[in-house]
Amino acid sequence: MNLDADALAILWPALLAGLLVTATHVPLGMQVLERGIVFIDLAVAQVAGVGVILADVLGWEPMGAAVQVAALSAALACALLLTWTERRWPEVQEAIIGVVFVLASSAAVLLLAKHPHGGEHLKDLLVGQILWVKPAQLPLAALAYGALLALWFGLGARLGRTGFYAIFACVVTISVQLVGLYLVFITLVVPALATWYARDRRLLKGYAIGALGYALGLLASLELDLPSGPMIVCAVAALGLLSFALGKFIIKATPA
Repeated sequence: MNLDADALAILWPALLAGLLVTATHVPLGMQVLERGIVFIDLAVAQVAGVGVILADVLGWEPMGAAVQVAALSAALACALLLTWTERRWPEVQEAIIGVVFVLASSAAVLLLAKHPHGGEHLKDLLVGQILWVKPAQLPLAALAYGALLALWFGLGARLGRTGFYAIFACVVTISVQLVGLYLVFITLVVPALATWYARDRRLLKGYAIGALGYALGLLASLELDLPSGPMIVCAVAALGLLSFALGKFIIKATPA
């Protein structure tokens, strides 16, 4: 593997973006798994993506303030809706989340149906373009993530259902534009699932799985000349499966 200056110039912003996403998504993902609302990230991220697509269709400047407002407004509206449905019909919340995701996906397809680059826009929303993350995007993302993490760790359960969904919507809105929907989902769910049976220092283990998965996925995509997003998904999933199996084995081997 030849990590020359050009390769490093591409890899380091992508890896830093992955580490930022991991920092925020691992603790939120553990809460999502505990609440039994695993697909909430897909729904909220997809709705945020519809906000981005709508702004693009309207001709607003890509990555401009108006696009960010559109994406965040859509995600927060979705979060408030899901807050209300969880309070009203908690027994079918997961099904409602699934319906919201399908509706948002269909809306995205319809908005892009006559767009000259519709297929490429939809691919970017799902798979992302982590290798093309610009260093200039990272400081603002890091600042926003840091503020949201401070709220989460500082207030925790006192945020309540609405506070959790609002923070979740803000985090996912930033992340889906950095790395795409698939990486948002895998970073939220796999570290939390992988450490389900290994609760000792669980957060640290989750962070290690996410960070190592991003690093190995990026290196593998460079070496094999394959798309980085799917390679990272596979790397994180493989590490998560190994950790999950190891945790389960340790529990079985430990005397009661």
